[in-house]
Amino acid sequence: MSSALSEKIKQFYDASSGLWETIWGEHMHHGYYGADGQKQVERRQAQIDLIHELVNWTSEKLGRDVTKNLSTFIDVGCGIGGSTLYLAQYCNAKGTGITLSPVQATRATERAAEANISCEFQVADALNMPFADQSFDLVWSLESGEHMPDKQKFLQECYRVLKPGGTLILATWCHRPTDAASGGALTADEAKHLADLYRVYYLPYVISLPEYEAIAHDCGFQNIHTVDWSTAVAPFWNTVISSAFSLQAIFGLLSAGWQTIQGALALGLMSGGYQRGLIRYGVLCGTKE
Repeated sequence: MSSALSEKIKQFYDASSGLWETIWGEHMHHGYYGADGQKQVERRQAQIDLIHELVNWTSEKLGRDVTKNLSTFIDVGCGIGGSTLYLAQYCNAKGTGITLSPVQATRATERAAEANISCEFQVADALNMPFADQSFDLVWSLESGEHMPDKQKFLQECYRVLKPGGTLILATWCHRPTDAASGGALTADEAKHLADLYRVYYLPYVISLPEYEAIAHDCGFQNIHTVDWSTAVAPFWNTVISSAFSLQAIFGLLSAGWQTIQGALALGLMSGGYQRGLIRYGVLCGTKE
């Protein structure tokens, strides 16, 4: 990853992670609100539900319980360890988390020690992971793919560190497909909407779910399955928006600095992107044979 981009991402998460944990908790990802997006559930529970839905959907598609005989996994883009620690307990496996943010890695390590859970966290680049080939039974990537400037290299690295017989579970922000049936190429207005998101959240670019599927195939993954969960997760952003303007959140934003304030002010870009069908929540699983 380019040093300029990685530094911006690092600074963004160094500044915002403490506030996110205080206001919104340890899980720095979407929630799941039922297939139709209508399930009434508390936001933090919805985030845990998303983890379970990803595991259950993958197990169903692959015809086996992906949590069985799982000894090691890596969480690529681990945040402060929310998913890592939860999966480690749920699967009774040793988790490794990587992030570009030293603040996140330190906090995740603290949380693992507090909970007495066997997980390790370190600062590392997902495009050049400091692990030997065939190191993990599961590669878990929950909303980090959108930050990767080279999606091909990212999935190549995921494939490299995965053991034969291992599983990739990836969920990421996408834009809508651009085939004729889906409306064709992105419009100038759609491109501007995405550019605004890229600027605020330090994203190089996002791609469509069919493009991820093609890249995964090129990288050697087998048994590839995809699903669009946009409807199921879209309500998450309105719940975040509604809580972003509490007094506690406002004071926290002022303390966190301009980068974090920009991110909060741009929450509507995500909500609006889902409403217009531009932003999609893509899920992909595959295996290394």
